[in-house]
Amino acid sequence: MADAPSPRMRVASSWVGVSKAGFLLSLALCGLLLLLIPAFQPAARQVDPPQPRARVKSSASALRNRSGLPPALADAAGDTERKSGLDVSSEEMNGSTETELFGNDDYKEADSEEALSTPAGQGGILPGPGSRDLLELKDIFIAVKTTRKYHKSRLELLIQTWISQAKEQTYLFSDGEDKELQMRTGANIINTNCSAAHTRQALCCKMSVEYDKFIESQKKWFCHMDDDNYVILPSLLQLLSSYHHSQDVYLGRPSLDHPIEAAERVKSDGLASAKFWFATGGAGFCVSRGLALKMSPWASLGNFISTAEKIRLPDDCTIGYIIEALLEVALIHTHLFHSHLENLQKLPTDSVLEQVTLSYGGYENRRNVVSIVGGFSLVEDPTRFKTVHCRLYPDTDWCPKPKSPNGK
Repeated sequence: MADAPSPRMRVASSWVGVSKAGFLLSLALCGLLLLLIPAFQPAARQVDPPQPRARVKSSASALRNRSGLPPALADAAGDTERKSGLDVSSEEMNGSTETELFGNDDYKEADSEEALSTPAGQGGILPGPGSRDLLELKDIFIAVKTTRKYHKSRLELLIQTWISQAKEQTYLFSDGEDKELQMRTGANIINTNCSAAHTRQALCCKMSVEYDKFIESQKKWFCHMDDDNYVILPSLLQLLSSYHHSQDVYLGRPSLDHPIEAAERVKSDGLASAKFWFATGGAGFCVSRGLALKMSPWASLGNFISTAEKIRLPDDCTIGYIIEALLEVALIHTHLFHSHLENLQKLPTDSVLEQVTLSYGGYENRRNVVSIVGGFSLVEDPTRFKTVHCRLYPDTDWCPKPKSPNGK
């Protein structure tokens, strides 16, 4: 008869049994955890384009000390501003076609911390010896936004005057074909196939085409103008030559004395607010190639239209939104650009030819033109563009020739 197990053997056997049970229990728990891990992971989220980051506001005193004008023009512009007080208030915008574009529930004006007290106002890059560009007219892409119904009344005047000095650099973005005008003048007329209506969507459609054509051109600077602007080309070259096209430069004139605030539509996250300055397209603005390339995710290949719909604002506001709110590059304010929204008669006569762009009043205010004398009367030259042109280019064949001392 076999001997019974000793107490020590019974204890060892019990310990082995417990160990095996613990090991199996551990394996079961590990397997259960592996099955439960996916349930604790957050659901994958759709990736949206980068959203605006929180911005650090510059103090008002710092803004006043950051000049956005080249040294050669700063004094003249400062004198002009002190003489004329050319800031355009929101009241002056009322009744204009631009004001109609803001008819949406997401737009509201935002109060600035302090009114800008100098012509330069706010700037991002200071001109300096290391930043200057060896610039020629061929380096600038000048885009003029127009519409088919203004080809006769507006475009022909521009082609006759300043565009004649920059025909190869100027591109006219319209909403219809005009082979006759193109063949007769040699102008670069681009049919955008956008709507002829003066709506936010139509304007943004044209700006989208402008941007893409500029990127294709490989030129250094993109300058957008309206079809009621006279561009003083020597001043434009002087201004842009004070910077370098590889820098982040956004130059223009706000139509308001404070930034605007718009609500952004963000997928699944409701609305977010963005505050930014924008340069009015009615006075013209310029963007360096370096900065324009950074705009590509929100502006190229039709993305500009999508971005504009997101904030429901017009083309010039959308440019400011992309540059200031998304890329966090400050608009360099300059008072060398002028639109018909200003009181142009306040611009001192002796400074007219030092500006970069000029404009004239529309049907509602035909007398709103720059004060400049020359060989044309107001009846012959109601916009004063011919007079300005003949002061700049007196050898133009259609300009009145000065009389000789004997009266001939």
